[in-house]
Amino acid sequence: MKDTLNVLLSKLRIKQLQLLIALDDLKSLHKAAGAMSMTQSAASKALQELESMLDAPLFERSKTGMIPNQLGHCVIRYARLVATDLTALCQDVAEIRSGRGGRLAVGAIMGAIPACVVPALNRLHAGQPNLSIEVVEDTSARMLPQLDDGRLDLVIGRAAVAADPSKYHYRPLGDEPLSVVVGYSHPPLPKKEVPLRDLAGHRWVMYPSHMPLHALLEREMDLAGLEMPDSPISTASTFVTVALLHSSPELVSLLPSAIAAMFVQRKMLRVVPVRLKSPSQTFGVVTRKGGVLSPPAEQFIELLRGQVPEPPPARVQKRAVQKRKTA
Repeated sequence: MKDTLNVLLSKLRIKQLQLLIALDDLKSLHKAAGAMSMTQSAASKALQELESMLDAPLFERSKTGMIPNQLGHCVIRYARLVATDLTALCQDVAEIRSGRGGRLAVGAIMGAIPACVVPALNRLHAGQPNLSIEVVEDTSARMLPQLDDGRLDLVIGRAAVAADPSKYHYRPLGDEPLSVVVGYSHPPLPKKEVPLRDLAGHRWVMYPSHMPLHALLEREMDLAGLEMPDSPISTASTFVTVALLHSSPELVSLLPSAIAAMFVQRKMLRVVPVRLKSPSQTFGVVTRKGGVLSPPAEQFIELLRGQVPEPPPARVQKRAVQKRKTA
């Protein structure tokens, strides 16, 4: 198979695929050559070259014309797929040149999606309905290699987790505060602060060890003088976490506050008033240095940055500090 692939990659021509489609439609080499503006001998030679690459005939000659055999039907099907993809490519190129289309691939950490990514995407899509948008939700460490490979145009996350953060542009957007949560069926919680130690009887839904939220929970448990929970349920999926919490009052977990708020509003979760001692982690827009952003990517970044509240003037900040001191 590898030898055949190498031969096709080095010798296959689009004209040969077009000839196959014409032969399938017209059942005649003479008619197909005419439709392709080729001589019949040139068309015959092109077909022979393709059959030589595949080391097998593709058509049977019959009284009704040239009929594709089993292999021929297979190759013609892929020839039509290639033709369709090329047509789509031309349409995309035309739309990108006119500023009406294109593709945007965005990677985002979980906590940035509800209040940051979704509103910006909705506004972008409203202005560019023909734009194709892909959203990948994962950890920064797993998304940065996709950014390096060009599979993502930008990442909403953290560049600091990379082996070499200096190869990225990083523009901070906000913080990712966290909340301790239980299912809505959990008995009502006191409004006053709950020590982490009081949740020792619960079973935890935790993130896998490679995720930052796992390390943060380890740090919180250590600061509280507790061991990491025994027999936890481990998952990287927000959906699985929420579904598990919603189904059992005995489970507890850690979620970004923006995610938790969505499910609290829908009466699926309750927030436990635990004061976490670890500072909130900052996230921002991560792009490749030296890379050229597409117009949709640049517009998306502008929409993201437009949602970030401006810091209050120095005079207001000073008054706020004085007020806290006198409180």
